[in-house]
Formats: sequence, structure tokens, C-alpha cells
Amino acid sequence: MKLSILIFTASCLIIVSFVIRLVFHKDTITAMGGMNAVIDEDTFTHQRKRMVKEQIAYRGITDKGVLVAMETVPRHLFIPEENRSYSYYDQPLPIGFGQTISQPYIVAFMTELLKLEKGDVVLEIGTGSGYQAAILSKLVKQVYTIEIIEGLGKEASKRLKAMSYNNVEVKIGDGYKGWPEHAPFDAIIVTAAAEHVPQPLVDQLKPGGRLIIPVGGVYEVQDLMLITKDASSKVVKESIIPVRFVPLIRK
Repeated sequence: MKLSILIFTASCLIIVSFVIRLVFHKDTITAMGGMNAVIDEDTFTHQRKRMVKEQIAYRGITDKGVLVAMETVPRHLFIPEENRSYSYYDQPLPIGFGQTISQPYIVAFMTELLKLEKGDVVLEIGTGSGYQAAILSKLVKQVYTIEIIEGLGKEASKRLKAMSYNNVEVKIGDGYKGWPEHAPFDAIIVTAAAEHVPQPLVDQLKPGGRLIIPVGGVYEVQDLMLITKDASSKVVKESIIPVRFVPLIRK
């Protein structure tokens, strides 16, 4: 009888010990997973700071607000998971639907050319994954952004809201037509190449405003054009640098 009790007690102890080890092992794996997530974010933060220093500031971007925004907005969260390891390389990356996210330097360069101020209202044509809109949101009062590809636009809108970019409003539609309900705009940025400068966008630009847009054919080297409208509404066009963008899609 005593022997049976001892065997039973020993068996119970073995089972309890196994359960404790199992629970501990599970908690350890969970903790390690959390640690890995922290390490990944720390790595991305380091890469982002390095990107700003070596790819953007080094190449002549001096606007402090732009530099801070580029260092603050987590570009990797606007890129599909399979390409996130390349997030802070100075190159465009696919974001689905046949579209790309522009290379960081071009995002910073185009943003700086707009000479934005805190009280500005900005229109973006070509929301993409929402990254450019997120950068703009750090610099201005309100961002209106239009995406013609419904799936891409809905994903971007959801992402921006989840990340608390509350001064960004996304619309699904033809960006060529602009957004007259919210015009005039202090600045307009177009993130896809048009064959010519859309007149509706020029019309919706406020006197004193600036429009930046790549212009040219799909298989051509395009011109990054800066269009300014002075206080008397006179329009001046200036070619800045050669670029390559995906085409501006129209309905």
C-alpha cells in the first residue's frame, strides 16, 4: 500500500514537473519572440537614422522639418513584409497592384521643394501605400490624398488611421481632376508621371503655391517639374532633375 502511494506520488511529481517545464518553455519562447520584435524595431530605427544621415542630409537636403519627418515615419510599415529588409535602402520598392514606393531621397527632395509651412493644406496625387502622405502630415495642417487603385487606396487609408495620421484624408478617384471641394491648395505633389501637367491641378493651386510633378512618357526619362503660381496667379514652370516614375493612371 505504502509502495503504491509512493509510486503514485512520484508519478504526480513527474507530471507536475513536466507541466512546469512546458509552461516555462512556452513563456521563454514568447519572451524571446517579444525580444526579437524589439530588436527588429531597434534595427529599423538605427537604419532609418542612418538613411537620413547618409542618403538624404549627405546629398543636400537641409530642411530640418523634412529631415525630422523622414527620421520619424517608419517606412518599413508602408512596405509589404517580404520586402521590409530593404526598407531603408535608397531605392523604390514594389507595394502591390503594379505600383512602387519612391526611394527615400526622392521623397525628401520633392517634399523640400514644396517649401511647406505648418498651416498649409496639401494635395497629393497617388497615395500608394501612404508613406508620402505620412511624411507630409508631419509638416502641414492637412493632407488630402487621392489614389485611383481602390485596393491600394483602402489599404493606405486603413494603415494611416491605424498609425494615427489623423490629418490625412484619402479619396479613391482620378487624381488628374484634383479635389476641387478642398481647393485651393498651398502645395500639390504628384507621385506618378503624367504626359503633361494637368490643368485642373494648376487651377486648384493657391496663388503663391507650388506644384511638383514628374512629366513624361511611360518608357522615357521624365522631367521633375516645379510649377509655381505667384501672387498675381502667373504660372512659372521649371525643370528640376530627370526621374523615373510609374505612370499616372486615369479613368
